[in-house]
Amino acid sequence: MLPAGLVGHARLRYLGTSAQKARLVVDLIRGRRVEEAMGTLRFTPKAVAREVLKVLDSAVANARVRKPEVDVDRLVVTTAFVDGGPSLKRIRPAPMGRAFRVQKRMCHVTLGLSETGDGRTAARASRPAAQAQGPGTAPAGKEHGTEAPARKPRKQAAHARPSGKEKAGGSRPDRSKARMPGSGSKRGGGG
Repeated sequence: MLPAGLVGHARLRYLGTSAQKARLVVDLIRGRRVEEAMGTLRFTPKAVAREVLKVLDSAVANARVRKPEVDVDRLVVTTAFVDGGPSLKRIRPAPMGRAFRVQKRMCHVTLGLSETGDGRTAARASRPAAQAQGPGTAPAGKEHGTEAPARKPRKQAAHARPSGKEKAGGSRPDRSKARMPGSGSKRGGGG
């Protein structure tokens, strides 16, 4: 399901590659501006990158049709995911009259574009102000001198096993002796 507020989106269905291979490429462009994403896809040495570039071009064209006053420089790939599709089951001949099953996998690629106000990526624009302060500043609402309360020590469970030196009851025989080889199973082997 696509989130609300997208300027444009496009979906490529029944792409003839596995979803895992397509996700490697789609993960590269998620959260980037459209210009950066197109440049990344042009120079990515994967066969599926050309198909994802076509989907991105289609999403930009859909955004222009849906909202003619849209500024393409401010568009960001906010939604990008790959779903698995159906698999074609085929048979490949194998030696000695056998046959191996071959699955020709397919997937569906979905890209969604949204517009940001100041040219930043949507991931940075939607980040809360407390995280955007940076690592050197203290978070708002906490005093510098306060510490978290110390944790209570764990209680040892009553059903815990005794250590190796302590024996529980002494009624059980010592099982630490090594077994003889071949005594482990009926078929032989080791124990």
